Amino acid sequence: MLEIRPAHRRGSAQFDWLFSRHTFSFGNYYDPQQSGFSDLLVINEDIVQPGKGFGTHPHRDMEIFTYVIDGALAHKDSMDNGSVIEAGDVQLMTAGTGVTHSEFNHSQSELVHFLQIWLVPNSKGVEPRYQQSHFGPAQKQGRLALIISPDGAEGSLSVYQDVRVYAGCFDVGEQAQLTLADNRYAYVHLVSGTLTVNGTVLHAGDGARIRGERLIDIQQGHNAEVLVFDLRPHEKPSR
Repeated sequence: MLEIRPAHRRGSAQFDWLFSRHTFSFGNYYDPQQSGFSDLLVINEDIVQPGKGFGTHPHRDMEIFTYVIDGALAHKDSMDNGSVIEAGDVQLMTAGTGVTHSEFNHSQSELVHFLQIWLVPNSKGVEPRYQQSHFGPAQKQGRLALIISPDGAEGSLSVYQDVRVYAGCFDVGEQAQLTLADNRYAYVHLVSGTLTVNGTVLHAGDGARIRGERLIDIQQGHNAEVLVFDLRPHEKPSR
């Protein structure tokens, strides 16, 4: 079964420096029917004005990853990490016992467009950690590249949860399939373009909850970039 989460029905927040769309309940946006899925708690699509951003703020017991779509994001945290995250980069921060961090548009003239995604961990009170890696077009074009996993397989970033995240880019004539283990759920988020997933057409910003399927079939892409989450079979994250 595939249940569409249309892009236009997402929550939103707009300030003079930020425009954000919320797939799931976040901040002042609350929908009891959209309070995450399995261990996936937050998917925020953010566009930040030049030189602006999120000042220093805390997190605890959360796996937070950032996927930059366009532009560059400057990161600083209480673990003494300072980095610039560019398009194609994936940053994963384990908040664990507690971290503070800030995120600002690295450019003084261009927008930065990125996804921030929260996963509920399976272990609380762990030591905070920071990971960052680049997954370029050659790794993602016409295929699903593993970018996050519990064991860091295939050069992916390691997460404290039984979840695997794949990223792919698809154009006309390209297709891929992902086989799920028995009784797994999946969530698909279309970053850009259009794409057919298990016979259903998705547009940029759309999401899809998938239950009771063994195969994720991806085809008929047009300038498509997609994230696919292989998740445990339960409905709402438990924090």
